[in-house]
Amino acid sequence: MANAHKYSYHFEALGRPIIQYPQDIVAMQELIWKVKPDLIIETGIAHGGSLILSASMLALLEHCDAIAEKRALDPSKPSRKVLGIDIDIREQNKEAILDHPMANRIKMIQGSSVADEIIADVKSYASDFQRIMVVLDSNHTHEHVLAELKAFAPLVSKGSYCVVFDTVIEDLPEDAFPDRPWGKGNNAKTAVWAFLEDLRVAPHKGTDAELLDFDIDVSMQHKLLITVAPNGFLKRK
Repeated sequence: MANAHKYSYHFEALGRPIIQYPQDIVAMQELIWKVKPDLIIETGIAHGGSLILSASMLALLEHCDAIAEKRALDPSKPSRKVLGIDIDIREQNKEAILDHPMANRIKMIQGSSVADEIIADVKSYASDFQRIMVVLDSNHTHEHVLAELKAFAPLVSKGSYCVVFDTVIEDLPEDAFPDRPWGKGNNAKTAVWAFLEDLRVAPHKGTDAELLDFDIDVSMQHKLLITVAPNGFLKRK
């Protein structure tokens, strides 16, 4: 029903379409407040609503830090940033994002999120940050999401999250996405399962040289009840 009515297309974040359920928008602000990242890496930009929501939360974190530390805050010099990657950043969307008051917190990279040169650029940019969160919401096929997880999950800081959107595809009827390459048995959730199994069988290390280990934080999906990311809230131990 929600898919038929394009429910996720009904909402905006600070003036830009976000293409998310309201419940997941609330979930993201909760996680950002809890983790307090200095960098959020997002694959999939679309209209830019998610980038702007993340940037606004990072701005609030800096505002709160300034109050707590009793110091002046210069919003033109943000220390917390959002990095967005998309294979095709439409010019009108790029212009709208760059015209937004949150633009100075946002960096965008155009290219495939699983291309070697893009992954290298992301890792280079991320090396200047200490507390990193990752959000995957681009191509939802098993192969693509698994490649994204292998590339970007190692960047996630301990206690932070890798949020994988649209895992719900696995739970929908097989004909739910007739015009898309993903579907039941070939989607973000199957990629999450495969990735976690890979880590179990052959332990990996994160970019911090510590053991890379994630739990599925089911408390979030149990609280939300309605989410496009069941089994998609991955918390690094």
